Amino acid sequence: MFKRIIKRDGKIVKFDPEKITDAIAKAGLKTEEFKYDRAKALSEKVLKKAEETIKERTPHVEQIQDIVEDVLLESSFKKTAKEYIQYRQERSRRREAKSDLMNIYRTISHADASEDSDVKRSNANVDGNSAMGKMLQFGAEGSKVFAKTLLLRPDIAAAHDNGDIHIHDLDFYATGTLTCCQSDPFVLFENGGFNTGHGHLRTPNSIGSYGALAAILLQANQNEQHGGQSIPNFDYAMAPGVNKSFRKALKRNLEKYNKFTGKKLALEVKDDYEYGDDKKLEKAKWPKEVVTASNEDVERETLQAMEGFIHNLNTMHSRAGAQVPFTSINFGTDTSPAGRLVSKYLLEATENGLGKGETPIFPISIFKVKSGVNYDPDDPNYDLFKKSMEVSAKRLFPNFCFIDAPYNLKYYKPGDYRTEIATMGCRTRVFASVFPESDGIVTGRGNCSFTTVNLVRIGIKHGICLGERKEADWDGFYKELDEKMDLVKDELLERFEFQANQHVRNFPFLMGQGNWFGSEKLGMNDTLRDVIKHGTLSIGFIGLAETLVAMTGKHHGEDEDARELGLDIITHMREKCDEYCKKYKLNFSLLATPAEGIAGRFTKIDRKEFGKIPGVTDREFYTNSFHVPVYYPISAFEKIDIEAPYHNLCNAGHITYIELDGDPSQNIAAFEAVIRKMHDAGIGYGSVNHPVDRDPVCGFSGIITGERCPHCGRLEGDVPFEKVYCESCTKGK
Repeated sequence: MFKRIIKRDGKIVKFDPEKITDAIAKAGLKTEEFKYDRAKALSEKVLKKAEETIKERTPHVEQIQDIVEDVLLESSFKKTAKEYIQYRQERSRRREAKSDLMNIYRTISHADASEDSDVKRSNANVDGNSAMGKMLQFGAEGSKVFAKTLLLRPDIAAAHDNGDIHIHDLDFYATGTLTCCQSDPFVLFENGGFNTGHGHLRTPNSIGSYGALAAILLQANQNEQHGGQSIPNFDYAMAPGVNKSFRKALKRNLEKYNKFTGKKLALEVKDDYEYGDDKKLEKAKWPKEVVTASNEDVERETLQAMEGFIHNLNTMHSRAGAQVPFTSINFGTDTSPAGRLVSKYLLEATENGLGKGETPIFPISIFKVKSGVNYDPDDPNYDLFKKSMEVSAKRLFPNFCFIDAPYNLKYYKPGDYRTEIATMGCRTRVFASVFPESDGIVTGRGNCSFTTVNLVRIGIKHGICLGERKEADWDGFYKELDEKMDLVKDELLERFEFQANQHVRNFPFLMGQGNWFGSEKLGMNDTLRDVIKHGTLSIGFIGLAETLVAMTGKHHGEDEDARELGLDIITHMREKCDEYCKKYKLNFSLLATPAEGIAGRFTKIDRKEFGKIPGVTDREFYTNSFHVPVYYPISAFEKIDIEAPYHNLCNAGHITYIELDGDPSQNIAAFEAVIRKMHDAGIGYGSVNHPVDRDPVCGFSGIITGERCPHCGRLEGDVPFEKVYCESCTKGK
């Protein structure tokens, strides 16, 4: 009999036959096929066979376990044999996961985010080189392993690892967080203020405080969610702050007027006096110079508030100081004087940029376009629409959301901002609902979670690109697509159950302060099922263009037949999501997945398995969602026409990007033609990209006309004195 045995880590320890008996007994008890006495007899067979077959004096533990499998398979206890084999596989999977995790930790600790590590570049909103950034990534990667090892079904975890699907924000799976929320500041500001968890903030009383608290709201909410944060009604929500500041300015200027004139005008300023309400102000018979001075004061204060809001969102940190909040705001449809003032100065602050003239990264601003409100020359906010295009031509933002798209317009109720479609930055939208009380309501709702199907891989396996068939196997394609969507559906339902069993106390701001739809009715110990049902469970897809090339040889930008086939595929996916809605009474939806890091991840995995396939795996990234590939030459209007039908199908989120060469600020008419084409074609959400200049010395980013930087005045080619060094020393000369 063996005296010692080699463990998997190479250590040599005393050989203990009882461990064999215990392992067999556990499997037998699990299947209820036998108890300890039978396990003892089976272990004796294992020992006998081991002595006969193993030649080494000190065997490896794997050799013994292989013999255990053989003995169980040769016995009548087939269920126990299967249980033991699965147990071994699961233990092996956990060991491999731990080993992989240690390698990832080593990468986080030693690699440079800018050069060496995909792991450290996985979130562009996190500084992977900072101490807190590393700490966040250590936690994130460990959490992923925990989720895959202990929370996910093994087949779902395997599908994620091998690149069939991608579970977004897997690192937050174990926390039970939701993805994103469209926060309504009215809910938090107008009912006595709110508590961030570290102190109570009372109702703000000036536009400056409104802007500051809006930034804090977004920061506090991101600490409880793993996705982006949005305010869908920014102009409406900030307008009361303008009016409060106006009343303060009016009273202050009346006091000054009385002091310098010796008059004794009444200082009573009623709560219904509002900025720009000329009729009411004339009726009050205030001196014209008092009203003018008050208007100027509040306009100056509003600009400062909007600049402060933008600066805050680009500097304030969340999640242990490792990340600035991923934020977006929607505006442009409030036609009140105060709401218009907010939109005007938000645009001006965006155009001005940050301290060195840099283009602000956040918030992602979205101008809501609506005929009768701002789209036509006679509309009250048409001037803001024009200004939004001028600013976007210079700063890349705002993007444009189109309320008039038929699938958005059907919910629109004039004057009710809750029914105006809004988006959460990158493209996510939550609007329709299987529950009547939240159907067509944007405020207080968000995405629960989303997972993406690798559409390209299915295309490679069933298309003509590998040369294994002359015609695409469409039956096989749709069969596998349905299988992958069913798998994702199961994963989303499991994650939803995990989220639904969390408590309000786990999310003291999002739920405890009533920010999420319906959460104001819950107590701190209540679970979340009754409210998170108003969110969405989204199934995404990536790389439709490469999928079509794999299946047919051409993508939808270059071939009419491929165009129809592309619409057939995405229509099928949408119909499948609608079926899930009816069956499970939850808001399943289809997402045109943003590329993020997964487009490159999928490509690497597929290239390793299938090789470099022209037009499919030969680039570093799969094309974003349903987009026509950026490298394919096509006119802006044709691209819009091709992509527009997909917006109606992708109800969880969509966007169309148009790339313009040169400086569009010099041709606003052309810029406006593109936006109007989007509106008329039924695009739901669109953006115009164009080159942005950056001064390498002062850091200014924006449009630089001519050769001189508008921030520092440096001419192109000039190098400042302190940047010039001699070859033999490190001191400036």
